[in-house]
Amino acid sequence: MREPTFLILTALAAGPRHGYGIIQEVTALSEQRVTLLPGTLYTALDRLTAQGLVEPDREEVVDGRLRRYYRLTPPGLDALRAETTRLRQLATAAETRLRALHPRTT
Repeated sequence: MREPTFLILTALAAGPRHGYGIIQEVTALSEQRVTLLPGTLYTALDRLTAQGLVEPDREEVVDGRLRRYYRLTPPGLDALRAETTRLRQLATAAETRLRALHPRTT
């Protein structure tokens, strides 16, 4: 899973969000390393919707503009959990090797 996809799913794990809210949350989660452009986000949301990982939650009009909210589906939550486990395992393997290179002295 690519990092932007992981971050979008992570943003939606907190609850339904509209597009701009997702963009803001991804930026915050990544500590400003990942900034999604609207076109990129909506392409990703279309793909994730087609895959059954997210779905539209509701729509509302704010200041004359339509806001569509998205939510994580149960398969989306499963995918996020699986990717989180995979990344944790990779990080643990890297930490183990780094410790072997530079063992701490007491």
